[in-house]
Amino acid sequence: MKFLDQVKIYVQAGDGGNGCAAFRREAYIEFGGPDGGDGGRGGDVYVEAIEGLNTLIDYRYQQHHRAERGKNGMGKQRHGRGGEDKTVKVPVGTQVYEEDQETLIADLTEVGDRVLVAKGGNGGWGNLRFKTSTNQAPRRANPGEPGQEFTLWLRLKLIADAGLLGLPNAGKSTFLSRATAAKPKIADYPFTTLNPGLGIVDIGTSTRFVLADIPGLVEGAADGIGLGHRFLGHVERCKVLLHLIDCTQDDPAGAYTTIREELEAYGGELADKPEIVALSKVDVLPEELVDEQAAAVKAVCGQEPMRISSVAGEGVKEALYRIAKVLGQDTEGDIETAWSPE
Repeated sequence: MKFLDQVKIYVQAGDGGNGCAAFRREAYIEFGGPDGGDGGRGGDVYVEAIEGLNTLIDYRYQQHHRAERGKNGMGKQRHGRGGEDKTVKVPVGTQVYEEDQETLIADLTEVGDRVLVAKGGNGGWGNLRFKTSTNQAPRRANPGEPGQEFTLWLRLKLIADAGLLGLPNAGKSTFLSRATAAKPKIADYPFTTLNPGLGIVDIGTSTRFVLADIPGLVEGAADGIGLGHRFLGHVERCKVLLHLIDCTQDDPAGAYTTIREELEAYGGELADKPEIVALSKVDVLPEELVDEQAAAVKAVCGQEPMRISSVAGEGVKEALYRIAKVLGQDTEGDIETAWSPE
């Protein structure tokens, strides 16, 4: 299934049904009087977060969503029934914005979260409602009110506990495939990952969290270079970031600085989130060169970077438990018995 995290939709609530202007016509009843019923109320439009969805791709092909119109009133004081509501079902983590893409209507972060986005019109009154002592045979009835209609933007921000950051080809997808059962695309060229990926890390009865792989950033991503910085929205909900740096490149310290600058340019307090820095692909270089690269990174980030080889399984377990510790999950007794990199 193709991943899509932003769509524009049009919603229209149902119009109210028209009131009825009718009179009672029965044998032997000389003055039956008015008996027109009211029109039914139009259906509302809701947006609801449900389980089992992880993309907005359905709404790329179905952009118009309308609730049912209320039925018209009829004679013999029969009221029209209300129109059925329309529910737009979206993944957990979806935000609903107005047409300007800046005014937030709702943030649906839990299964079952539901928000009314368009209200149906009231039904019109029948002529029975207008009967008075001075107007005992009214011939007027109200039309139904129109339902509300809006253009909305749906923006999905994945719900994940931890996020993987780094330049393209830093080893994020390989780490995700090693630590979880996810099967992301892996290749030896940049921008292999074009869409965010999720995996569940399960390393014990008390240690389980969701890990997100974010497509690689490059310098100037905040200005739209490369894949841009749009995917950083998926990191906003993460509690901790694992920053992977390819130790085989010439300037690992510069790679770290590039990502940090993009985080600060994006805003959203991403630069203030807890960060774990790690050198990836350490199995490719001799230990002396890895030490030099680690020293250069430490000089700019202020912490000793972890050393990881996702292919060989080296350091993966330690990185996962470092993440679990930041998340506040109990990992005692699980390290040796509950998880294997195979």
